[in-house]
Amino acid sequence: MTNRVTVPAGAGRPADRPSRSAVDSRAWWGPGLAVAAVGWGAQQFTPLLLLYRAELGLSPTVLQGTFGVYALGLIPGLLLGGPCSDRFGRRRVMIPTLVASLAGTVLLIPGGTAAGWLFAGRLVAGAASGAAFSSGAAWIKELSNAAAGPNANPGPRRLTVTMSVGFGLGPLVAGALAQWAPAPTVLPYLPHLVLTAIALPLVIRAPETRSRGGAPRGRLMESGVRNRRFLGVVVPLAPWVFGSASIALAYLPTLVAAQLPGHVLIFSAVVTLLTAGAGIVVQPLARRVDRPGTPRLIATSLGIVVAGLLVAVLVAAWAGSTAGPVLVVLAALVLGAGYGCCQVCGLLEVQRLARPEHLAGLTAIYQAVSYVGFVAPFPLAAASRVIPPATLLLGVAGLAALTLLWTSWRARR
Repeated sequence: MTNRVTVPAGAGRPADRPSRSAVDSRAWWGPGLAVAAVGWGAQQFTPLLLLYRAELGLSPTVLQGTFGVYALGLIPGLLLGGPCSDRFGRRRVMIPTLVASLAGTVLLIPGGTAAGWLFAGRLVAGAASGAAFSSGAAWIKELSNAAAGPNANPGPRRLTVTMSVGFGLGPLVAGALAQWAPAPTVLPYLPHLVLTAIALPLVIRAPETRSRGGAPRGRLMESGVRNRRFLGVVVPLAPWVFGSASIALAYLPTLVAAQLPGHVLIFSAVVTLLTAGAGIVVQPLARRVDRPGTPRLIATSLGIVVAGLLVAVLVAAWAGSTAGPVLVVLAALVLGAGYGCCQVCGLLEVQRLARPEHLAGLTAIYQAVSYVGFVAPFPLAAASRVIPPATLLLGVAGLAALTLLWTSWRARR
């Protein structure tokens, strides 16, 4: 039997929202593990990029295309998964999402034989991630606040941690198996299948926080998406969440691959772990800097991104020297910190703007914009044929600086 925690109609809050006393402080662990499992499935592919380039003879553009096609599945997954979980319940979305994440991994297993499997698997993984991250964000927030009280609001931090754990450990384990285990295009995917199987029963038993039919249809545009702060601050900020991370973990390692013969796979895995780990470690700083209604956290987040991109410029300039891999590690740490700050900032802004009945829906719109950043390595790889990577990255840093100035100005207004 599944659980749904409710309160009496006269208790002063909607009947589909759990009361604080009814929810255990660990109730969010099930949805948290599910989000981590989907994040694992989404990023386990990253350190294998250079392996597939060698195995299948893929061009840099096609290689980054297999990485970026993830966003094509992810955005509709976000836009459908969030509102559906608002209307039909978090669990009813999360269970099929976990199954889809598992299916995406199954499609990637034969990817060592043809690139078509890679595109298909990444597309399905993206759709699963979109549904999981939008509904999971709302579910974790609701369960966390029900247990800790709304003023504590640990939801954004917990969501970023669970996503980052999946994003970091998945590539590390996959990269280690690809580097040293047999069947390097098969074995790296098996741990995700096990983790997903563990997460499913925990999600089934997790307390539901939305009753079926809880959110009215056709009113998502009233949930805050047309708010001036959302359009002028949150939307410009959002692409830098994963734009910064994807440049660190998918683009920069390819620039120094020639300096790491025989160790490029594990290096890519470590870079991914460092990017995700920095995103976790920086979160206490992000929460201390945050002041509602001011640009403090926005400016700090984008300032870190600009700094990381300037280090990335140095990576591109010195890619052929022994300093290149060291600079990649430094850039990954700084860009990962920027990712973590931007993610916490965006989620806090969304939760302040969203109506309770549309929390997952507005979160989905924000995350759909944020995941546009995942395609950043693709145009960089394509343009690198005619423009030096250092020049490209300097241009990206300039764009981030302009975003910092714009969003800070809009936030003050």
